[in-house]
Amino acid sequence: MTFKSDDKRFLFSKKMVLSGHSGSIYSLNFDGNFLYSASADKYVTRWDLVLGTQDKFAIKFSNSPYSICLFDSNSKLAVGLDNGNLHFFDLNDRKELKFYTQHKSGVFSILENSAKKHLYSTDVDGNLAIWNTESYDLLLFLPFDCGKIRRMCLDETGTRLFLACQDGYIRILETEYFNQIGEFFAHENGATSIVFHAESKQLLTGGKDAILRIWNLETMGQSKAIPVHNFVIYDIQFLNPTEFITVSRDKSIKIWSLEKLIVLQKIEFKNGGHIHSVNKIQQLNATTFATCSDDKRIMIWEKAVPN
Repeated sequence: MTFKSDDKRFLFSKKMVLSGHSGSIYSLNFDGNFLYSASADKYVTRWDLVLGTQDKFAIKFSNSPYSICLFDSNSKLAVGLDNGNLHFFDLNDRKELKFYTQHKSGVFSILENSAKKHLYSTDVDGNLAIWNTESYDLLLFLPFDCGKIRRMCLDETGTRLFLACQDGYIRILETEYFNQIGEFFAHENGATSIVFHAESKQLLTGGKDAILRIWNLETMGQSKAIPVHNFVIYDIQFLNPTEFITVSRDKSIKIWSLEKLIVLQKIEFKNGGHIHSVNKIQQLNATTFATCSDDKRIMIWEKAVPN
């Protein structure tokens, strides 16, 4: 089922386009006021969403930043580069806190677990690093020999960590001692996106097979498998408890109803979307989200209010 243009409950329109990067944009993060972006042009920049412009904050690196993550109540910023370097910054004092070369390949994903005072980073070679967010010390470095770990997510309590791995498996770790407590095969040619839904205790995954799969974590069984894109699914994020978003290398954005598992709206170039691969989603609030793309642009999408 596809979106009908006369159903205004679910109509998302483009509120803003942010232009300024000169390379593909790989990652986004939001602190409640400013949107941060990481680009192949070797810059991490910050955007004022009221004015729709970059502010004076910008960090230039020697290599392209693949991933960024705000942590410690958005007062710190972690940046992972394509060569494996990992940088920690204090945003209030505007200074670098730590710089690590623990990873030897591109850092694809960084995730905070505030309940444990942990920061997790994963790389192209299938390694997971666990960092302390107060001391910035490395606590553990775990090799999984699974290829790229492109995405991670946590359950609602922060006690389980889920890894989407290039070998197609989803690996589940407990976050006290980081023992692996489960795994299941999810996607041919690799799992590339993952998100946990706290209300239903379900896991949603996407892969190079372009299929969205929904998993019951009590039984570790698959509830649904839906072909949703033409190419790899790069990200899945919830906008609110009832709607989620998928984006893909096929250049499209899709907004979904979780209950009915139908597409409420498809956004592509012909109706104002991106012209190249869509790489990341960032929720801004329950009705607004941002996407970034290889087309060097960030787009802000907002749900229309019915008349």
